[in-house]
Amino acid sequence: MELLRVEGITEKYQAENGEITALDNISFTVEEGEFLSIVGPSGCGKSTLLSIISGLVRPTAGRVLVKDEEVRDISPHIGYMLQRDNLLDWRTVYGNVMLGLELRGCKTPQNVERAENLLKTYGLYEFKDKYPSQMSGGMRQRVALIRTLAVNPDLLLLDEAFSALDYQTRLHVTEDVYQILKGEGITTLMVTHDIPEGISMGD
Repeated sequence: MELLRVEGITEKYQAENGEITALDNISFTVEEGEFLSIVGPSGCGKSTLLSIISGLVRPTAGRVLVKDEEVRDISPHIGYMLQRDNLLDWRTVYGNVMLGLELRGCKTPQNVERAENLLKTYGLYEFKDKYPSQMSGGMRQRVALIRTLAVNPDLLLLDEAFSALDYQTRLHVTEDVYQILKGEGITTLMVTHDIPEGISMGD
């Protein structure tokens, strides 16, 4: 079943040397449960595309639909994980994981229980009282992922989510994250400049 439809997305912006076309008539669909990788060099418009899909940026032309609803603003159906983990240093692992639920006003007992189960399932519950500064880069990325999954998105966007990690950690974390996403059945759209990463994680 189709979850995401991108129709004719074009994005242009003004620069000192005139109008720049970042994206030109991009169209594709993503099925429920699919893991789609988009690979391209830095500066080719990958992050711009994710910003449009997430509702953070309105495109010059075209439209995005998630579950047959046009995305016009930040969508509750979408989780967005950026290049940096953006964990708050003054909040514990538990506090960071709960942040999305607090910001969206959906910190219900049911959602809190789901978030705690995610921490337990993926080996982070015993670290729930630790602070980000006490954790490795790989563990921080897992916390960031669980924080994103805690809001129960239908679609997860990954924007070069592992690029800040060293090579060895990156290999381990990408496998770890892949298993988590497949285990949870989360539909995922990832952009990366790393061809092996795109091939190994994407369907």
